Amino acid sequence: MLYFSRLKALSILATALIVCGFAVPNFFGVEKVKKWPEWAQRYVVLGLDLQGGSHILLEVDKSDVLKQRLTTLRADVVKILREAKITWASAPAVRPNGVEVRIREGQDFQAALTKLRDLSQPITNNIIGITGERTIEVIDAGGGLIRLTPTEASANDRIRQTIEQSIPIIEKRVNGLGLVEPSIQRQGIDRILVQVPGLDDPRRLIAIIGTTAKLEFRLVDLTVPPQQVLQTPVPADSEIIYEGKGEQKHPVLVYKQVMVEGADLTDAKVGYDQSGQPVVEFTFNGTGARKFGDVTKENVGRPFAIVLDNEVISAPNIREPILGGRGQISGQFTVETANNLAILLRAGALPAKLTPIEQRVVGPGLGQDSITKGKYASAVGAVLVVLFMLVTYGLFGVFANIAVVVNVGMIFGILSLLNATLTLPGIAGIVLTVGIAVDSNVLIYERIREEVRGGRTAIAAIDAGFTRALATILDSNITTFIAAAVLFFIGTGAVRGFAVTLGIGILTTLFTAFTMTRLIVAYWVRMIRPQHVPI
Repeated sequence: MLYFSRLKALSILATALIVCGFAVPNFFGVEKVKKWPEWAQRYVVLGLDLQGGSHILLEVDKSDVLKQRLTTLRADVVKILREAKITWASAPAVRPNGVEVRIREGQDFQAALTKLRDLSQPITNNIIGITGERTIEVIDAGGGLIRLTPTEASANDRIRQTIEQSIPIIEKRVNGLGLVEPSIQRQGIDRILVQVPGLDDPRRLIAIIGTTAKLEFRLVDLTVPPQQVLQTPVPADSEIIYEGKGEQKHPVLVYKQVMVEGADLTDAKVGYDQSGQPVVEFTFNGTGARKFGDVTKENVGRPFAIVLDNEVISAPNIREPILGGRGQISGQFTVETANNLAILLRAGALPAKLTPIEQRVVGPGLGQDSITKGKYASAVGAVLVVLFMLVTYGLFGVFANIAVVVNVGMIFGILSLLNATLTLPGIAGIVLTVGIAVDSNVLIYERIREEVRGGRTAIAAIDAGFTRALATILDSNITTFIAAAVLFFIGTGAVRGFAVTLGIGILTTLFTAFTMTRLIVAYWVRMIRPQHVPI
């Protein structure tokens, strides 16, 4: 155990030096580090509780998810019945909790019931596969009425999918604002936690991430004069959507059919029109360009409404066919509002509405106070540990302290390599790791003492101490690592930050306890050839 070849010793020292080297950028300012080569831009990012920022908790609108689910289900029912050439007595209609359709009694009814039951599919889970639950309950309500109701399990599964689809979209939107290292993660079944360090005004952030950004291009219905829209019955295939705000708000009658969707956009950016006013310039993909070109070619001279989240942004007349797949959205934009809209369109629409249910701002003063207290607690803890090891184990305590310093350096090196976010619980994890690292050395040294009491020579006792303490140290550290892994996978936010630093600290502790400390002791034994153990 005390023999090290030159290659092995150099490998240990090189590993420790390289990993600790990744922590070097933390001693320089972030702005200076950003001027370095990209591979060297590795540093620990301070979390929300250390540098201040905005904390926003979003909840998915379950009624919006259900409404979309029922709308899609109704469309599926219509499609299936039409493909099967089954006529209905009353058209499929959306009810508060499901979709109903009435079929004439007889052969068509049984065929319709069989076809519609195919819509009910088993729900699958990523872990256990098929759960046994089904997506829809299809029942014969009597009198030719068929009722289709999404199950509770299906609703929960749709909410889960909505959250998973929303997180990358929110990430794109927040990153589009140029904010540094935002933390965006799922919390519970139906919530998303957004934390943005350094942002002290969450209002713009909420405006960006809370907007659904569902963009649609629809033709304006000209069968009713604009001034009579509110006094005339609305045609079945049209609806009233408002344009403008406040006193300038007025109704626009548009067709329900969506001609082109925002999902067909590939890019959106701020531009300026001929009068110097900000506009949003957009570009379609191949499919969107073709559809947009066909619509504008067939409807020259007609107004074309641009609808965002059920609000008409503008309804310009189509002057000529737009065949290049490019266009612009004009309105009473400022540069900021135009840029916000461009960010929303680039990121894509959220699958459902998200409502902020909690928001708070952590001031930089509070963050600085946390840093100060964290530094103070860490320094006091480190000094006490160093003194204890020196008083208790003398020269071997010095060896242990050197290994602990290397251990902490390696922790920060790995955190920097990962560009990890350090929070106050993360600092607590590092302090706890120092204790665990010292504990490993204590186990080794106490084992050496026992071997000396058993009559072994100094060198034999040292060798046996390292050998026989190995199993105990591995057991204790592995169980702690398992606990950290469980905290990481089931925890959220600050709990995961604690788990990350604790888990990394355990790995570096195993490295330093069985390589660094042993290497130092081995070279000391080779140089001194001790006759007794100075513990």
